[in-house]
Amino acid sequence: MFKIVLLPAMLWFALASHAARAADLTITVTGLESDQGDVHIAVYDRPEAFPKSGGMLAEGRAMPKGRQATWVFKDLTPGTYAVATFHDANGNHSFDQGLFGVPLEDYGFSMGARAFLSAPAFDAAAFPVGEEGRAITIDLGN
Repeated sequence: MFKIVLLPAMLWFALASHAARAADLTITVTGLESDQGDVHIAVYDRPEAFPKSGGMLAEGRAMPKGRQATWVFKDLTPGTYAVATFHDANGNHSFDQGLFGVPLEDYGFSMGARAFLSAPAFDAAAFPVGEEGRAITIDLGN
């Protein structure tokens, strides 16, 4: 009898403790030039990977509406993250760049981090996400 009662209790505790460690991160990108195309949003958890396309922890593509777009990254482990985003207005799923790598599409980073000749450092864009989750806004300035 003791084993029958103990097993469901242990299962409930395991599930409850996992849920407490998972957090949602809501990213809203504002200041889009238009509602055309989509918005690519990438989350990073390692400085050496930021903001390389192959180093992202997770990526979402949100459809703009009212010159903004929102994406929710579910079940992240609480920790430190940084976000890079761009508005793919022409919908070609690529961050278009011109001569010498000059961006042709609007882009931005979490915490208002700015690029100067190259992407900002992870630390400039980093922010904590606790067990309760977090919501941030990145304004592309249009």
